[in-house]
This record gives sequence, structure tokens and C-alpha cells, in this order.
Amino acid sequence: MLVGPYSGINLKTLVLVAVLFVVAESISTIVVSNGKMGMSPSSAVSLAAVVLVGPVGAAVVGFASCLTIRKQILVKRAFNGSQFALAAYAAGHVYLLCGGNVGEPVREDFPMVLLPYVAAVLTHTVVNSALVAALMWTLGAVQTRRKRPIHWRPLAAVELSSIGYQMLGLAIAAVWGGVGIIAPLLVLLPLFIARWTFAQQADEARAHEATLATLCQAVETKDYYTRGHCMRVAEGSAMIARELGMPAERVQKIRYAGMLHDIGKLGVPTKVLQKTGKLTDEEYAAIKLHPTRGYEIVREISFLDEALAGIRHHHERLDGRGYPMGLVGMEIPESARIITVADVFDCLTSTRSYRKAWSVEEAITELRACVGTQFDGRMVEALVRAVEREGWKTPDIAEPPGGCYARADAEPTDAEPTADATGTGPAPAEAVPGGRDR
Repeated sequence: MLVGPYSGINLKTLVLVAVLFVVAESISTIVVSNGKMGMSPSSAVSLAAVVLVGPVGAAVVGFASCLTIRKQILVKRAFNGSQFALAAYAAGHVYLLCGGNVGEPVREDFPMVLLPYVAAVLTHTVVNSALVAALMWTLGAVQTRRKRPIHWRPLAAVELSSIGYQMLGLAIAAVWGGVGIIAPLLVLLPLFIARWTFAQQADEARAHEATLATLCQAVETKDYYTRGHCMRVAEGSAMIARELGMPAERVQKIRYAGMLHDIGKLGVPTKVLQKTGKLTDEEYAAIKLHPTRGYEIVREISFLDEALAGIRHHHERLDGRGYPMGLVGMEIPESARIITVADVFDCLTSTRSYRKAWSVEEAITELRACVGTQFDGRMVEALVRAVEREGWKTPDIAEPPGGCYARADAEPTDAEPTADATGTGPAPAEAVPGGRDR
């Protein structure tokens, strides 16, 4: 039986849908986009309410989110309730304007009901997003002039996923007449299982991140001049990978490689890493082993996958003069070509014991000068575009215990370019056997 949007609402249906909405909103948030954003299948219940009890009833159901069983302050509860109520009320009116009927859909309503329902879903999404954006603006989290842009891809992925969940609301409404309160349970139970699965994956990802961060700290404890270097290389590598349009999972693998690219230095004597003068041939040879040692240390970590190649080959050069295998051109894995650029860029823009930091502009000029010999031009230009758009935070000056810098006769890093395009850069690393690898 169909009922009007403002009167004759089936009170039993309204109460049952509201209770279901509160339960779903209390326990079903799905964390996505590396744990930074989330969505709730309860939106499907809200859209089912649009069909079953109309805009007024849907608004009542939405406002019931104030009763969710969560630790929330009163202001947040009030905002969430108002947000859901307004979005559902607007969606309900659009549903009616597009020809939708309020009540339990019957076979004759299909497929014509799809058009007004899709319009209601889009309206609900737009209003909901606009209210959240207004709140963020008010709180100062969104600014007109941002140094770092908003990453729209993960936001779009969340919104598209949310729309997909909202489409299930029509299925809930369609089977409501036959089985009542069991209907949403049949539809939403798989979503609750998916939520549990996503939560397990998120916990595992956080455990991976913590483990790799600990390994980074272990490396930087041995070599205080590179404090923060691993994480900056990880971020730079991820910036390049995203700029190249790589999928999120692959970007994460390359980020892992950036975090662990110097893990092999755990096998290099601390006195060699912290030596203030020129390195001997033997000491330099020991340092050149660190990519292979790093690979050996972490090769049994299954989730690293492509990251292993990046760790092993991040000191290879396109002209074949790199190490450990002297690979040439495209023989070098793509992940390694990315990490090489990020590694050198951070080296150049960081103050070291043997020289002051270069400016970002000087470092970019130097990277471009070494395209074709040391670097892949695609990777360099991807980094340049990402840095121009997002900026690059240069590290604070790292000082060894006691606050004294190493002697001026310490040689530059072999990770840095061998060209001196700017006229102010370091001497070629291979010019002396004691070329530094910082």
C-alpha cells in the first residue's frame, strides 16, 4: 500500500527502519583509503527510507543517528543527525519530483522506479558532501590557498563506493514487503562481513607500516646525517608513482621500497657510515654492498613484492655505471628508477657533513642534467610536476652528537649526480675511490 510523503506514514515501518539505521550506523563504518577516510552502509538504509516512508520519514530516520552507540560529543551527534536528516529530506523530494512513489515497491514499479531512485541517491551524496565540506571550511581544515592540493582520487573512490552502497537501498525497499525487518539483514549482512574484512586489512596495513618505520629508525640510528631520509624518499617515490598514474596498491609498494632502500646499511660498520674523512677503497666497497645486503635482509617479507627490486637496484644507472649489477637502461626495474630520483633529490636538498643543502630549483636542474645517463627522464619530470604542485619540505639540519660537523675533506655521496650542471654542486663521486654514500 502506498502512502503520502507527509501523512499516513506507516509508523511500524518508520520505527523499524530507524532502529535498523541506528544499528547500522553504530557498527558498520568501513575504513578505506589507508585508514584516512571511511563510509557507512547505513546510507543504504537511509535511501530505503526515502522509498518506504518518504522525505519526512527519511529525515526522521536520518536524525535518529543521534542515538548511535558511539563515544561522540553532543555537538557531533547533533551535526551528524542534522546532516543525515537534511540529505535524506532533499533526496526524498527529488525522488518525488522525478516521479517516484512512496511505499513498498511492487513488480509494476520496475524499471521506472530506477530513474527517480538514482536521482535521490545523487542528491543524497551531493548534499551530504556539501554539508561535510561546509563543516570543514568552518573549522579551517579547508583553505582557499593550499600549499598542498587535495588528492581527489581517493575522495572520488570513497564517493563512488558510497553511491554503490546507497543503491542497495532500493533492494531493501523491494523485499521489505515480503520479509519485513529481515529484508535489510539479508542485504546488509554481506556488507557487515566486508566491513570486518576491511578492518582486518587495515590493521594489517598499520602493522606493516609500523614494522617498516622501526627498520627505518634502526638505519638512521647508525647514520645520524640521514635522519628522516628514508621517510622523505618514501614520500618522494610515492609522489612520482602517483604522478605516473600507478594504482594505489603499486604506489604503496614503491613507497615501502623508498622506506627500506637503505636497510642494507645495517650491515655496514657504524664507524664507516659515520667516518668524517675520506673513505678507503675497502670502506667504499663495503658501502656499495648495501643494496644487496638490504635485499637479503628483507627478501622473505612477502608483502614487499615489487619493493624488493627497488631496494636491490636503486643505485643502478641508465648508462650501466651503477651497482650492484651494472644494469643498463630499461633493464633497471621501474621501481628502482623511481627511487633513484627520489633518493638523489632528497640528498641534494639536505645538508650533509660535506656540503650545504641545495635549493629545490638547483636540485631539479641537476636531476635534469643527468637524464639519460643516471636518471630516467619520465621519473624526473614526474617528480618535478609533483613538487611544483605539492611542494617539498626540506629537512632540518642534522647534527651529530656534540653538534660538530664532519671535516671539510669528506667526499660527496655516490648517490648524488656526477654532473655539476649548476657550477655549485659536489665533485664527481667516482673521481675518488672514497666517494661518499650517504
